[in-house]
Amino acid sequence: MPTTESTPGCKTQTGFFSPETLAEHRLCKKPLREHLRGTRLPVILSLPLIYGCVFPFLFLDFSVAVYQLICFPIYGIPKVRRRDYLIFDRGRLAYLNAIEKVGCVYCSYTNGLLAYITEIAGRTEQYFCPIKHAADVTPTHSRYANFLRYGDAQAYRARSEEISRDFGDLQR
Repeated sequence: MPTTESTPGCKTQTGFFSPETLAEHRLCKKPLREHLRGTRLPVILSLPLIYGCVFPFLFLDFSVAVYQLICFPIYGIPKVRRRDYLIFDRGRLAYLNAIEKVGCVYCSYTNGLLAYITEIAGRTEQYFCPIKHAADVTPTHSRYANFLRYGDAQAYRARSEEISRDFGDLQR
């Protein structure tokens, strides 16, 4: 297998770390006791607030999945592939301890979920209302560039139906 140098000292073989790099990574793992000793008390006390959000995120995840499952076929909107947004690779890094891995998995889930939902909402917005806002929007979803200019009534009447159904650039 060919080896590639992605970052100094990190050689990978077809996407996996070499045994040498894995050994080096394990040496960089911070022991749990040392990790906890170096964590400020307010950070530890805030953890229930952070991780308590998992319940609304799970409910949101379920709700949006059901919405997309039922409504997208009715509207003819291509479904958003979950695996393109929810990526859980950082939790496998050998230089992270258990606490860091849990944090990475949680952040991967929440940020991936929000990006996934943003794409679902963007496709829904394209179908029902493909009009740009008057003010600049930051960041925009992937469909926004195709929307009609704000205030262009003629373009809206002439092209909104065409744009609302134009998902040809997406893989089905």
